[in-house]
Amino acid sequence: MSSLPSDPSEARPFGLSHDAWDRLVLTDAEGRRYVGVVPIRAFPLTEPRRWISLRDSEAREIAFVEDLDALPREVAAALEDELSRREFVPIIQRILRAPADVLPSEWQVETDRGPTRFTLLSDDDIRLLGPHRALITDAHGLRYLVPDTLRLDPASLRILERFI
Repeated sequence: MSSLPSDPSEARPFGLSHDAWDRLVLTDAEGRRYVGVVPIRAFPLTEPRRWISLRDSEAREIAFVEDLDALPREVAAALEDELSRREFVPIIQRILRAPADVLPSEWQVETDRGPTRFTLLSDDDIRLLGPHRALITDAHGLRYLVPDTLRLDPASLRILERFI
């Protein structure tokens, strides 16, 4: 595993690119290529530019970035882009339609990013993250957040309660 310290002179160089299937590829200092790399922010979340784990397709850590600002600009930009894609989570503000009598079901919702539709494959794709917080994962793996179910309008709350 490569540790990438905050001092750029100590960092072991690596490169990031995307392959033809848009998978992130890390090439380390020895020329080894890791395809399907997944960046994961470590704690604390209050420092989003620090402590980023780079994991291979089997979730093994292959590198650790202590500070994004210590990386070459193009590598930091590629990593930031990948993190933003991975962390894209629209917030559901209203649930307009979600038939509960058949699965998979097509949901129509309004999010902070605008109206959208998605397919829910199973009731198991709705996870409670606390007493009034829910995470919904659609058929394509895109996640939607309901940050506070009590802030939903009554009709939206009734629909959601049929699934949880």
